[in-house]
Amino acid sequence: MDFDLKTLGLAGAAGEKTDALVVLVMQGGAGGKDAVSQLQSQAVKAGDLEAKPGSLLQAWRHPGVAAARVLLAGCGDGTGAQVRTAVQAAVAALRGSRVKRLAIVLPAQAGDDAVRAAVVTAADASYSYVTTKSKAEGRKLEHVTIGVANADASRQAFEQATATVKGIELAKEWANRPPNHATPTLLGEAARALAKEHGFGCEVLGPKEVAKLGMGSFMAVAQGSEEPLRFIVLKYNGAGKGDAPVVLVGKGITFDTGGISIKPSAEMDEMKFDMGGAASVLGAFRAVADLQPAINLVGLIPSCENMPDGRSVKPGDVVTSMSGQTIEILNTDAEGRLILCDALSYAERFKPKAVVDIATLTGACVVALGGVRSGMFASDDDLAQALQSAGDAALDPCWRMPLDDEYAEGLKTNFADVANVAGRAGGAVVAAKFLQRFTKAYPWGHLDVAGTAWKGGAAKGSTGRPVGLLVEFIMGQQGEPQPKPARKARRSGKQTGR
Repeated sequence: MDFDLKTLGLAGAAGEKTDALVVLVMQGGAGGKDAVSQLQSQAVKAGDLEAKPGSLLQAWRHPGVAAARVLLAGCGDGTGAQVRTAVQAAVAALRGSRVKRLAIVLPAQAGDDAVRAAVVTAADASYSYVTTKSKAEGRKLEHVTIGVANADASRQAFEQATATVKGIELAKEWANRPPNHATPTLLGEAARALAKEHGFGCEVLGPKEVAKLGMGSFMAVAQGSEEPLRFIVLKYNGAGKGDAPVVLVGKGITFDTGGISIKPSAEMDEMKFDMGGAASVLGAFRAVADLQPAINLVGLIPSCENMPDGRSVKPGDVVTSMSGQTIEILNTDAEGRLILCDALSYAERFKPKAVVDIATLTGACVVALGGVRSGMFASDDDLAQALQSAGDAALDPCWRMPLDDEYAEGLKTNFADVANVAGRAGGAVVAAKFLQRFTKAYPWGHLDVAGTAWKGGAAKGSTGRPVGLLVEFIMGQQGEPQPKPARKARRSGKQTGR
């Protein structure tokens, strides 16, 4: 989809040549004497339209308006969150139409958050997956004009939003693909293609190279699959050679049966989304390609399948991770942490400013936070605040969870340095405590996106989250001072829940 930004008020909107015109109506919004303003003021006065976010009023061939379709959409106080609701409702109402060109006129008072929300939501609401369909029509909406009071003032927010859309849609594409169309090998090829097109550095390591690195934990998960593992390394250099990079680590389990600890068959098809973290790293790099931030960035993607086979790792097996720590695998369905721990150890070689891993890691996080907020854990308070703020700004929110040492007690075992699971209680926190063992050399953040990376049911599909959060976080890291060495997180459960 193409976007453009235009200085466009209600008077100009009346003459805008487009298939459909969406006008966002704020509480107390004043109108002029043009046809669109009069339609808006008369509808509000008659009680046919409220400024409540999501309320709609449609008009067809309204006198004085060039667009055949006009939608007035309430957007409340005009903040990003309420603009998102309004645009979502408006674009959804147009999905069955033949509209290819759309203009969305924001209130004159709208800020950068509203511009970002309008762009990202218009793309999301009109998205269609087509790659493996034989007769796919694809997206009908082709071009969206965003009308604002001052295009020059909104340009930066607009450009970040359009870059974010490209990243989100790349993440959706790879997460939505069936598992036989998104193997570790194909994911590696996608990373190479992305790097070649946009000038990134890229290495894709196979089983021999990973074995040489001593990634015994990663290899243990992969050994039950006929598909060979891949370890993907992406590099973007936008700052000085001596500037410490930010490292993103994405869980890339392209299909998760649970291994020997096999999952129930119901909805197992959704385990193709278990590489949502990897997809979000690819998406973040796609956005960075357009934005060119003054930052050094590394992306690490350990990718494999988790399958049951005569060669599969068994409950009770002990493996040696890249860090040298031994791990007793008590549950083969807790495989994500086993591939991530070796990638987190590999990240040390970059002497990073910060490392953030993104993983569809635990069902426990879905129970705790549902599909609204991603779970966020951090060993560093400044990093936690940066992630929290980025999520809020991107309307891709997260919620900080605790890292008290007591949560790691259940990971003790008589047969290795650490077990990969404990009991059911606090499962998302226990998983984070396992990962934390491998992150002592740098500030570390962990995003558990098991509840937010995809939707099930009739709306089944990838959400592209948390690409928006990651892009906002990356842009906020430009020119920041180097952080102090990683320090222990606060033990109070101050920000842990509702």
